[in-house]
Amino acid sequence: MWYAQLLFINVSQLNSKIARKGDIVELQLQSSNTANTVTGYGDDYIEINETKYHQAIFFRPEGPVSTWDVKSIEDITLESLIQAAGLIEREVDPIAFLDGDHSGPSYENKPELVIIGTGKKQQFIPPSILHPLLANRIGIECMDTQAAARTYNVLMNENRQVVAALLVDGSE
Repeated sequence: MWYAQLLFINVSQLNSKIARKGDIVELQLQSSNTANTVTGYGDDYIEINETKYHQAIFFRPEGPVSTWDVKSIEDITLESLIQAAGLIEREVDPIAFLDGDHSGPSYENKPELVIIGTGKKQQFIPPSILHPLLANRIGIECMDTQAAARTYNVLMNENRQVVAALLVDGSE
């Protein structure tokens, strides 16, 4: 995200200095991109905002980059996905049963999509683990970590509500 910055000067502070026709106004191109961006990756690291991580991490476009206590695809549980997605469980509405047969928890702070980078090769998480998130209309995509990093950057640049949860050394 780029924008031009124009400096406005308070005329009362200039005393006798008044801009005249022909004076130069300097425009500077600046990046206002404070979003977490994947800036590099390799077989044993992922780089976010030019900081290398050698362990599993999760992050959203805004906020901290956090380490994820997951070493392989087999370690991923519903609880670890809830942590990575930053979900907050809503209090149960006592009359919610009138709206239909929605059973199970509902969440606040839901992203549109959680992208899971599974290491060097694409692997899948059992549907039984994903079901509560899918029931809350949270998309889940599993792909190799490098593809996940690229996909995250594209979606983040489109201002989508996306979470990346990336394994560095997925089991093969």
